[in-house]
Amino acid sequence: MKMLSEHYREKFGCKVYKLSLDGGFTCPNRDGTCGTRGCIFCAGDGSGAFAEGTCGNLLQQMEQAKRRVESKNKEGKYIAYFQSFTNTYAPMEYLRRLYTEAVAPEYIVGLSVGTRPDCLEDDVICLLAEINAVKPVSVELGLQTVHEETARYIRRGYDTAVYYDAVRRLKAAGLEVVTHIILGLPGETVQMMMETTRKAVLAGTDGIKFHMLHVLRETDLAREYEAGKVPVFTLEEYGEVLKECISCLPEHIVVHRITGDGAKKDLIAPLWSADKKRVLNYLHKVLEI
Repeated sequence: MKMLSEHYREKFGCKVYKLSLDGGFTCPNRDGTCGTRGCIFCAGDGSGAFAEGTCGNLLQQMEQAKRRVESKNKEGKYIAYFQSFTNTYAPMEYLRRLYTEAVAPEYIVGLSVGTRPDCLEDDVICLLAEINAVKPVSVELGLQTVHEETARYIRRGYDTAVYYDAVRRLKAAGLEVVTHIILGLPGETVQMMMETTRKAVLAGTDGIKFHMLHVLRETDLAREYEAGKVPVFTLEEYGEVLKECISCLPEHIVVHRITGDGAKKDLIAPLWSADKKRVLNYLHKVLEI
């Protein structure tokens, strides 16, 4: 298993931090294109709780984000990471300007774009490939699960075949792909979560972000949880499931994340996930890393 920090040192020759940025996007699952309420677990920030808030032009936002972490990244470099909502869901001229500005600073060594597999038209992929010729680009896809019944329950808004097609086209364009998987979705067994992991690998993903299911305020998942319909893992249960899923990964797959943490002010459950240092220490021990 290769962790992200090791991957970045091999690729860039130094320590690298992501600058989580807000590009001012929305999502087709919120603007009425395929829904208005978002995924069942998605809060109002579009999974961008730790993204730098919009504060004028993009360069100002990047500088502000860099100041927050540069004491921990002396002599290191940064990746511009568009995280909130769907970061390919905008007119081409806007995307071109945004991505071009994002990779311009010398301290930026790459671009990471979080998006949905159903928001990757061919012209968008061509643009990402153009940027990739300047500085490396990775595209993060919110798969969460390959199981269609679960996908309908969480209101994902696209069939799993759309994910497979998006990975194929991104890889054909020479782009790195990272897949988000949620462990602990209601009704899923350990075997189902392992199947999602295996199928993401078979699809051609280069990396995986594992998240445990967590319940945030002001989401439809919170209402389901309060009605007793949504169990959540204990830390020990999550560690065992994560270990099983990681055992499905070939050595070349990069593990970008082994846990997720919602903003503490919004977190309902599991409350243990808020203690990130304790969680990571425990998971490192379980995974022997």
